[in-house]
Amino acid sequence: MSFKTLDQADLTGKRALVRVDLNVPMEDGQVTDDTRLQAAKPTVDKLRAGGAKVILLAHFDRPKGKVVPSMSLRPIVEPLAEVLGVPVAFADDCIGQKAREAVNAMQPGDVLLLENVRFHAGEEGNDRAFADALAANGDLFVNDAFSAAHRAHASTEALARRLPAYAGEQMRLELDALDAALGRPRRPVLGIVGGSKVSTKLDLLRNLVTKLDKLAIGGGMANTFLYAQGHDVGASYCEKDLAETARDIIRLAGQNNCKLFLPLDIVVAERLAPGAPARVRPVGSIDEHERILDAGPETVERLCRAMDNSETLIWNGPLGVFEMPPFDKGTMTAARHAAELAKAGKIVAVAGGGDTVAALNAAGVAGDFTFVSTAGGAFLEWMEGKELPGVAALSR
Repeated sequence: MSFKTLDQADLTGKRALVRVDLNVPMEDGQVTDDTRLQAAKPTVDKLRAGGAKVILLAHFDRPKGKVVPSMSLRPIVEPLAEVLGVPVAFADDCIGQKAREAVNAMQPGDVLLLENVRFHAGEEGNDRAFADALAANGDLFVNDAFSAAHRAHASTEALARRLPAYAGEQMRLELDALDAALGRPRRPVLGIVGGSKVSTKLDLLRNLVTKLDKLAIGGGMANTFLYAQGHDVGASYCEKDLAETARDIIRLAGQNNCKLFLPLDIVVAERLAPGAPARVRPVGSIDEHERILDAGPETVERLCRAMDNSETLIWNGPLGVFEMPPFDKGTMTAARHAAELAKAGKIVAVAGGGDTVAALNAAGVAGDFTFVSTAGGAFLEWMEGKELPGVAALSR
């Protein structure tokens, strides 16, 4: 797809309205993870260097169109300024007189954060009048929030129709990485899809088996596929009503020459607790009180070999209960192997989704992957083959 980047924009003295993702985790008024703040820095730096006035638009939490003081962006100002290394001004509204006065007071190179766009119902309603009110304070629009691009909201979609629109640096990185993973990948391509529920990833699985050369299914999702093949899963989490759907996906994979990897062996325990007694069993060999909580060593070894024989890896979802030893071993081993290959330039490794990022961070290897997406829902919808409104608006 084609979209304009900041290299194509005349920035000198321009008011740049920049949609960023500042929906960061907070605890007792403090930011506990500044990953998304760090992601905004390259675009802000580039705009400032070009002589633009940088006006940041963002949401925080779900105030549902009302002013909720506990969901104000004001507590973000100080940590954001620390990350950017420059002062950040703040306006108590994103439209109207307060926003206008704050914008009019800016000099080239200044940074201003406007209040939560979701304090207005027009944001999530993709309202034209609200988009017009936002556009009144800008000369150009920069979308740098890929993680919000799957929403057709005023600050992600309608605003891009009212001003010259450009992709920010983080948006460009995300789109380039995803194109390298699914659009025009180096083959063979291996996908890893994990997590607990097949029901939340049906569109994803159906799309991937038509695009990939190999697909490994792990986590609780794999239990449903094993059950669909006639294996006993004991007391494991399993969506038994989706057994026929799982069989359909297996058939679809075969029709599209996508090799499907399901567990060969499993790690089971009678209870989910740190340090709980765990046993490795062949698939189908499980007592009625036991639960499948991780992929077994033979399964992980085969997955690592599949990585060795692939050119591209795209990963969404853990292989087991990675938050709790000893059920983290499968995910950690696979993640470290993928990271080694990516670091050595032997594979393009792209990962995304909240649990996936947390698992890679826990393994200490997120920085070694080719690219780790900051997005959750948008990353999934892209993998599902769906058009993202915020991205489509940039290409028009």
